[in-house]
Amino acid sequence: MHLLSAVTLALLAAAKPDPTALAAIRPEALHAHVAFLASDALEGRGSGTRGHALAAAYVAAQFEGLGLEPGAPDGSWRQSVPLRRAVPDPAACKVTLVHGAVERPLEQGRDFACFGNPALASGSAMAPVVFVGYGVSAPERGYDDYAGVDVRGKIVALVGGAPASFPSDERAYYGARLAKRQDAVRRGAVSVISLFTPEESRRMPWARVAGYSRHGSTGWLGEDGRAFESSAALQVTVALNPEVAGKLFEGAPRSLADAFASLAAGHPASFETGNQARLESGARLEDFTSDNVVAVLRGSDPKLGTQAVVLSAHLDHLGMEPETSGQKDRINNGAYDNASGVASLIETARAFTRLARRPARSVLFVAVTGEEMGLLGSDYFVRHPPALTLVADVNMDMALTLYPVADVIAFGAEHSSLGEVIAAAAGKVGLALTPDPFPQESIFVRSDHYSFVKQGIPALMLSTGLRSSNPRIDGALATTNWLRSVYHSPADDMQQSFDWESGAKIARANFLAALQIANAATRPNWKPGDFFARKFTK
Repeated sequence: MHLLSAVTLALLAAAKPDPTALAAIRPEALHAHVAFLASDALEGRGSGTRGHALAAAYVAAQFEGLGLEPGAPDGSWRQSVPLRRAVPDPAACKVTLVHGAVERPLEQGRDFACFGNPALASGSAMAPVVFVGYGVSAPERGYDDYAGVDVRGKIVALVGGAPASFPSDERAYYGARLAKRQDAVRRGAVSVISLFTPEESRRMPWARVAGYSRHGSTGWLGEDGRAFESSAALQVTVALNPEVAGKLFEGAPRSLADAFASLAAGHPASFETGNQARLESGARLEDFTSDNVVAVLRGSDPKLGTQAVVLSAHLDHLGMEPETSGQKDRINNGAYDNASGVASLIETARAFTRLARRPARSVLFVAVTGEEMGLLGSDYFVRHPPALTLVADVNMDMALTLYPVADVIAFGAEHSSLGEVIAAAAGKVGLALTPDPFPQESIFVRSDHYSFVKQGIPALMLSTGLRSSNPRIDGALATTNWLRSVYHSPADDMQQSFDWESGAKIARANFLAALQIANAATRPNWKPGDFFARKFTK
């Protein structure tokens, strides 16, 4: 077989898609996949659970039925991800605020939440507390919360997020709590106390924070048996209920309210509180495995076929709420989050198999585990890929089609040549492209495409916007209400409203974008001087 010329490849990329392939993505099929994956029988698809294993078997069977090949590094359909979870022991987790000779013990669950460390079964710290604002050091923005304070051997208290003046995705990068913890470790801190601004508290009620902490913290295990990239040097990581956080600053040079006001004005507000804290943690360490499901469509070009475009979606969700939660419905079905994305992944794969000619590059279809635990399955996959060069990722996470969708948001598109590709693809299916309406949510770093970005691979995620094509439905209001009352709760089930035709449109846009990337003469490129290219390309 002769190599396809650059001219031929460019023509292929610009050609109209095979109508048979586009028609293969059907609203009815999306509904059927979501109905199964979000059924009570799968018990919320928690990573490492029976329900997740059933979901993985379903996806692998779908891929095999489409005529795809197994794509895991060992030649199978599944890539087993070794994981370790640290489940906090409430009796062993303690926080005591120390003001001179006065000690004030706090109550676990009500006043504070303890987050385990998969690298440590227990930890303790008794040290001065330093408030470091956002805990952000961004030299390129002339901003440094650590300027003028020394945190070596101390406990840092910090808030989530990053300065509002930062561009959206840079704000997401610096606002990620894992990045903050790792930076604190590099500066010598021994523990971290997370605080919440009033804005954060409105978006994330304390009851939800405390509920998340019960699930513990998880990391994937390296070949040495250690939890990979966890902040092992941090003895204890806790969060304080906003109702008691002010007590940490009693007698301090500044009040917490004053510090919040400085941060809101864009000014660092770091200082020694003059107080100490005694922190203790204990956790049960559990080792388990959970599978990524991987399929491949081999590229038709002998040279470019060694490169691969990845289409990804996370298969896992939150599983079951504990019996002690008192909830009547304990199953986190995860219909939108992310049975909808997996359904799109399967149907996009179907479209690729209906093409009259296979694309030049190979295409990998990956349903990853462990997203809800911190993008673990995708991080493991991108560091342990099959024998192909990964050139781009198109991620599918939570196509929120509560109404007829008129616009979409392409997270990450502005950083690479993928922006032009996804804009053209969205336009072809009648969807407008709009900027991120929720920069404070740091969505860019919260889904699996970010695992690829961190390895220097251009990536994006197409998400629904806030515009409804039905004038009687306020898309922004519907989305905001859903995020407040349904997101990450048992209410995310099949009893909600779904506009399946909108879901099909979004899947078709993802297919068209991936197809163009797979047939383009050159692989995707970062834009010159891009922030993430500087941070992550080697």
